[in-house]
This record gives sequence, structure tokens and C-alpha cells, in this order.
Amino acid sequence: MKKILMIAVAIMAGNGILSAQELYVNTEPASNMPAHSLGIRLTNKFFNMEHSRENGMRFEPEIMWGVNKKLMLHLQGYASNMMQSSVRAEGGSVYAKYRFLSLDQQHAHFRMAAYVRAAVIDNPYYPVMAAGAHPMQPYNNKELDLEGAASGVNGGIIATQLLHKLALSTTLGYSRYMNNVKDNIPDDFSRNAINYSLSAGYLVLPVKYKSFQQTNLNLYLELLGKTNTDGIGRGSYLDIAPAVQFIFNSTTRLDLSYRAQVAGDMPRNTFNSFLIRVEHNIFNIKK
Repeated sequence: MKKILMIAVAIMAGNGILSAQELYVNTEPASNMPAHSLGIRLTNKFFNMEHSRENGMRFEPEIMWGVNKKLMLHLQGYASNMMQSSVRAEGGSVYAKYRFLSLDQQHAHFRMAAYVRAAVIDNPYYPVMAAGAHPMQPYNNKELDLEGAASGVNGGIIATQLLHKLALSTTLGYSRYMNNVKDNIPDDFSRNAINYSLSAGYLVLPVKYKSFQQTNLNLYLELLGKTNTDGIGRGSYLDIAPAVQFIFNSTTRLDLSYRAQVAGDMPRNTFNSFLIRVEHNIFNIKK
């Protein structure tokens, strides 16, 4: 009972647990999860594959750890059928985020954080055709990411502003793509990219907090962009990603999001996707 009361007080005070409207679906906020907490995520992404005219799926299990109030770590794995005809493990990544600035006011705060991700991926850079399969459509893709497609590192800065029920956040980062475990990065891919985002989250329910058992309903709208900066793989895109989120008992959340391109000239393997995620958090884990 004491533990439950501590969690509830922290939620209503906005002091140790993230404000609900900052739990963005496609990006990370500058705020961290509570110290000595553990999170488990299961994410499924579904894609309309341009090169094969088929649907692809990527499964992303993830473990998150709140080391202290300023530092959190993520360990993430990837498996999909996007580069071959059957689902197979693709590799994994490690993500760390350090909050270096926190300015708190009543019903408002401003946070800044630095993040870094390193990924090791065992995928080919072009799809593998099954024996006897019909030739695929011409493969014209110059987009890479560290979430199952390419090995490499990424780092950047996040700034998040909470204003009562509205939370705004922006990210600016740099990605360096490298050779995969069994395949070298082709010459026609850009090895360097700048990524950027603008996210907004709004707390719809509850209108007023009375208990940590109340269900939260949050609405999100995120703009997600990338620019390849070198080689013949240069190009840019901007995606829009609306999302809805439910949080149950202040510990378990369900995310639903649709992502689609609104502008750009970068050749891509997919221009739209759907995400569904379930996450459960365990607070106050003893050292």
C-alpha cells in the first residue's frame, strides 16, 4: 500500500513519473522514467513494402531501465520479414539518454537531454529473393535506420516543454551508418544523415486526477524528418504520425500510431506504416 501511494503522489505532483502527455509514441521526450524502475515494451510495426508490393512486419522487444533520475538505458532487439521471405532475428541496439537540464514550475516544466544509440545489425542491404521466386520490382531505396536496417551510431539533443495538459518536444540528431555484420554498406547509400522531429501530446482524460487507477487518454501528433547528407543517396523526407495512447493503472500503456510521408524526394522502401505497442512499467525496484 505504501508503494502504491508513493506512485500515486508522484503522478499527481508531476515529479518523478513522466507527465502522461510526454510519453510520445515515435520519439523520446527529454524527461526520463523514474529512478530504479524497469519497463518492458513489445512493439509491432507493419509496412507496405514498395519493392515487393507485399506487407512487411518488424517485431521489437525492448527493456528499459531508469538508472537514476538523470540517466536511463534501453536494450532493444529486432526481427522482421522485410529483407527476406520469413521472419528472422536482425540484431539489436543500446540506447542511453542523459537529462542535463530541468526547470520546474507549477503545472509546467522544461527539460533537455542528450541521447546516443549504437546498433549492430545482421541484415543484407538489399532484399534476399527466395529460391525460385519471381523477380522483385526494381529496388530503389536510399533510407537507412538503426532499428533493424543498418549498423551504426546516432546521437543528439532533445528539448521538451510541458504546459499544463500540452507537451511539446523537438529532437535534432546525427546518424552515422556502417557495415552490417555480413554485408558492407553499398556505395550508393548515404553514410551520414541528420534527423529531426517535432512532437505534440495532449492529455484528454482524466479531466482531473483523483486516483492512479484512472485510465489516461493521450493524443499525439508528430512530424518526423531525415536528410541524407552525402553521396548519390542524398535526399530528404518529412512524415506525419498521429497517435492515440491509453495508460492503465499508471503502469501499463497501449500505443496505436499511423505514419505517412507528406513531403520528400528520398527513394524509400516504404512510405507508410502502422505501429502497435504494449508497455508495462515496474516502479521502485530495489537495488
